Amino acid sequence: MRSSCRLSKLESPRLSLVGIQVMSADMFAQRFKVRVLVVNPNEIELPVRGLEYQILLMGDSFADGTSNDVFLLPAKGEAEFDMLVTTNFVSAFGRLLSRVGGGKLENIEYEISGKIYVEKGILRKIPFSHQGTVDFSKQLKPIQSGPSTL
Repeated sequence: MRSSCRLSKLESPRLSLVGIQVMSADMFAQRFKVRVLVVNPNEIELPVRGLEYQILLMGDSFADGTSNDVFLLPAKGEAEFDMLVTTNFVSAFGRLLSRVGGGKLENIEYEISGKIYVEKGILRKIPFSHQGTVDFSKQLKPIQSGPSTL
């Protein structure tokens, strides 16, 4: 009973974009690896079973969808994971390229929002929203110690 009382007072985890790497691109579609850092400000671990997200770049929709990554987010801890997203050229990526006018894709303003789904507890959907800047030119190395799987 005590853990369910604590779950009702959860703070939203903070999700931020560590980097975005172009995996492949042609005239019709682009594939990106998006590295996400999740920080849990709560005193309890969160058994994450997926998330819904929307990513805006410079105010334009870049990607939205779901991730079915399942992991244990430690209490007062953090985890990183990668999402693969696909866009088409008429999407925000095409508009983003035209807005930077051929310049470098560094320090691009973003917003990520959505819901994290947790495995147990009273609150099964936890909303989140975060703004920051992200760099497309940074090479994303493989994640050394990925999130603990359930």
